[in-house]
Amino acid sequence: MGKKKRADSWHRDPRDLLRAGPDFDLEAMDRGATPGWKGDKSSAKSFAKARGTLLSELQERLFAEGSAGGGRSLLIVVQGLDTAGKGGLARHVMSKVDPQGVALRTFGAPTEEERKHHFLWRLRRELPAPGLIGVFDRSHYEDVLIARVDELVPRTTWEGRFDEINQFESQLVESGTTVLKLALMVGHDEQGIRLMRRLDRPDKHWKYSANDLPTRRKWDDYQEAYADVFRRTSTDVAPWHVVPADHKWYVRLAITEILTQTLVDMDPQWPSVRWDPMVQRRELAATMSSAALATSLAETDEQVEKAIEDDRAVRKQAARAGTVGDDADPVEEAESRARVAEAAAAAADALVDLQRTRRQKADLLAERGDG
Repeated sequence: MGKKKRADSWHRDPRDLLRAGPDFDLEAMDRGATPGWKGDKSSAKSFAKARGTLLSELQERLFAEGSAGGGRSLLIVVQGLDTAGKGGLARHVMSKVDPQGVALRTFGAPTEEERKHHFLWRLRRELPAPGLIGVFDRSHYEDVLIARVDELVPRTTWEGRFDEINQFESQLVESGTTVLKLALMVGHDEQGIRLMRRLDRPDKHWKYSANDLPTRRKWDDYQEAYADVFRRTSTDVAPWHVVPADHKWYVRLAITEILTQTLVDMDPQWPSVRWDPMVQRRELAATMSSAALATSLAETDEQVEKAIEDDRAVRKQAARAGTVGDDADPVEEAESRARVAEAAAAAADALVDLQRTRRQKADLLAERGDG
């Protein structure tokens, strides 16, 4: 029997559906579409919330990997005109992970100091350190968007930046940074409605800028500029994912899934330690009272079994997440089965360690003579 289709799940990996390939046509894009998702807003919220557990675990593993000397990081580049929902990424997606593992940076108009340097200078200073997820709300692409539309630099200048950007991103990937580029494309009518809401609500006036309307009047110019960005900088190593943004819930859902799938592919692992837990446990026990050591012994099974179950659950979730869609790729399914097998093997190894841990604690307590 074939797999049963579900209305409240992804029928295809959104990374494939939303990727800007050579034939991508921004003008023909339906900004109100929800590619790959057959459910409704309510089911989308439930699905995204459930994904949060896996997303949080994978992010913590990446952070731990970096803290232990690993060199990998993830950079999320977010572009879009005003009201497209860029701010929702931080509030509704990145809030699912530990904030200490996230570096958020917003790039506005260049400062006087930044203008003295190459346009990529300020970007290089803010790149995520190993283990971190960096989020650029606007980015180096402003230098081929605003700089172009507002004629801040000559055409020959911004034209030459496309190749520089591709080279820059290629170098990032080679150095261990996965580059995830997201463009949120809201429709013209929807943007007008959202801007009007900001004017209608006194508590949203602060979000409205006097520059919003002049920018909106240049809508066609910006669409042309974005189309060139996708055509010239959506590369194999750093592709663009163009997200229809008329439905904010879909934007959040799609970004959550794309980010989760990206981390599943990165497959960060808990780092191994260079010290012996058995030796450290003995030394720590020497600083504890017999009562505290007895309490630790009593909770040994609970602590270790929780770690085993958490690891098994994450591996299985990652396995299922890696086979999104009704027609999963055979290679992906094989990788999924391998992850499940790894989960079973890891659990078996952990149970052996549990027995050793329990025995050592019992011996240490017995050595006290008062346990």
